[in-house]
Amino acid sequence: MNYVSAENLSKSYGVKVLFKNITFHVNEGDKIAIVAKNGSGKSTLLKILMGKEIADGGEVVINKDIQVVLFDQEIDFDPKLSVEEFMMTLDSAPILALKKYHHALTSDNPDDMETALAEMEIHKAWDLENEMEQILSQLKITDLSAKMGTLSGGQIKRIALAKLLTETRAEHRHTLLIMDEPTNHLDVEMVEWLENYLSKAKITLLLVTHDRYFLDAVCDKIWEMEDGNLYLHNGSYATYLENKMIREDNLNSTIDKAQNLYRKELEWMRRQPKARTTKSKSRQDDFYETEKVAKTDTRKDTLALDFEMKRLGNKILELRDINKSYGEKVLFKDFSYQFQRGEKVGIVGKNGAGKSTLLNIIQGFEPKDSGEIETGETIKFGYFAQKGLQYKEDERVIDFIKEIGENFPLANGKTISASQFLRLFLFDDQTQYSPISKLSGGEKRRLHLMYILYQNPNFLIFDEPTNDLDLPTLTVLENFLQNFQGSLIIVSHDRYFMDRIVDHVLAFEGEGRIKEFVGNFSEYRENLKNEEKNPKAESPKVEKIEAPKETPATVVINQPIKKKLSFKEQHELETIEKEMPKLEEQRSKILDQLNNETDYEKIAKFSTELETISEKLENFELRWLELQD
Repeated sequence: MNYVSAENLSKSYGVKVLFKNITFHVNEGDKIAIVAKNGSGKSTLLKILMGKEIADGGEVVINKDIQVVLFDQEIDFDPKLSVEEFMMTLDSAPILALKKYHHALTSDNPDDMETALAEMEIHKAWDLENEMEQILSQLKITDLSAKMGTLSGGQIKRIALAKLLTETRAEHRHTLLIMDEPTNHLDVEMVEWLENYLSKAKITLLLVTHDRYFLDAVCDKIWEMEDGNLYLHNGSYATYLENKMIREDNLNSTIDKAQNLYRKELEWMRRQPKARTTKSKSRQDDFYETEKVAKTDTRKDTLALDFEMKRLGNKILELRDINKSYGEKVLFKDFSYQFQRGEKVGIVGKNGAGKSTLLNIIQGFEPKDSGEIETGETIKFGYFAQKGLQYKEDERVIDFIKEIGENFPLANGKTISASQFLRLFLFDDQTQYSPISKLSGGEKRRLHLMYILYQNPNFLIFDEPTNDLDLPTLTVLENFLQNFQGSLIIVSHDRYFMDRIVDHVLAFEGEGRIKEFVGNFSEYRENLKNEEKNPKAESPKVEKIEAPKETPATVVINQPIKKKLSFKEQHELETIEKEMPKLEEQRSKILDQLNNETDYEKIAKFSTELETISEKLENFELRWLELQD
């Protein structure tokens, strides 16, 4: 069954073309993710499908038998309503039947109950209340009497999500569910629940998300919006990246051929007299088409900068016995941690566990109850907080960045201009000279991020940096952070982002407990699941027994004995430790070749080699861990 069809759809704002003559179809059961740079028109396209905006040209046909439901970034609500009242404002027949039933329970008129029971049967609403409560519970919404106006932005977002999911379950009509960044303000457990819910639900979905694990788990199609065009891909995010690379390689090949032809035709054009025949006029038109292709600019700046970062001293940052509570709620108790040079630490935990509070205490924005913090003299913090960007009215993007400095220093003694740095973060020349107020919400987040990095800090603190950032920007940021030589703390619910960046995890487990784990986020989650499946027995108590004074000794009871490696295992361990650095070096060389290669056959060859080496390296790492244990 076809839900939506669009033919030759176009939309512009002034001289900025968002998309031109794009055509697509949405069929029943499709689960589609839209991928694009912020400002490319994702949200505008969704609003056109919802009937909230009008396209400049083309036609959209929506099947009259379906309903279109939008989960948007902006949520309208009456602050005086309770959570329960807000949930019951849904304008659907099963919800109205449920409201009548609740009214009939307190009514003195027996006819009310008879009518209510009949409507509950007709609209199959008996299970609806239970489903609504389950959804609210999964999204950690427990106080249904709380007024909407007293809640945080994250709580409101979760309640709106619960309302939307309830609506899709309540309606027995065909529904197209449109979701714009649904994972923002959700902790990891909620994201995983929503991921599982949407992947199993028999729904038709159009989704905008920056969470690549979420995207892969839920969607089977990807729409890519770039340079006013729409490209359709079937399969995973990795398949989309591969298709995109092939398309760009083919485009570069076409441009090369056009440039060769352009040079020949340019000589012919210069030799022609002013008065041309019809035949030469046709060739002239072909020349201008060739010129247009030949002058297509496909260059994409990549972030591979060797920054002149302020030197880190021996002392980085040390926390000793830090305590913080709000009334009876303990956020952390006697927490100590010493940050090392170049260490990349990810902080995870449920919302309200104290993650952002710790970041504020480290920087002196919020007092601690007790404990000591020692910060190195050379440390320069760069803090990317969740609050919005502060800027002057009508201030241009380029001027905002130049307030810090005209140029950005590199380690080789050279510099790049503010404009070049902006281009690295996907701000083209036209956008650089636009007022900040004209940027989309995601573009403002990207500019805020750039503003922090341009100040050249050596200790970065990021609080949910991936919220509202598009996937191209996240890729740029990840490349930046992987090459960053300073120290880094990240609070994030984006699992893919954390896996690429962090090498240590601090997990806020509640009631003041903070667990340290060496490894990335997925490894931490896997370890956590294993512990839940196989809970450890109570740790044996260590007892100290006093020996006679003339022969002092300490005897430890029930201390587990560590198994000694055999000669063969010791030799295997030494071999692995020698081979792993070699494989790392080979992988690094192949990655460099891939980044600089344009020939598709060579790219395919290098990709196969990279996969083989990565698999071998992974097997070595697993075996090394087994032998170490």
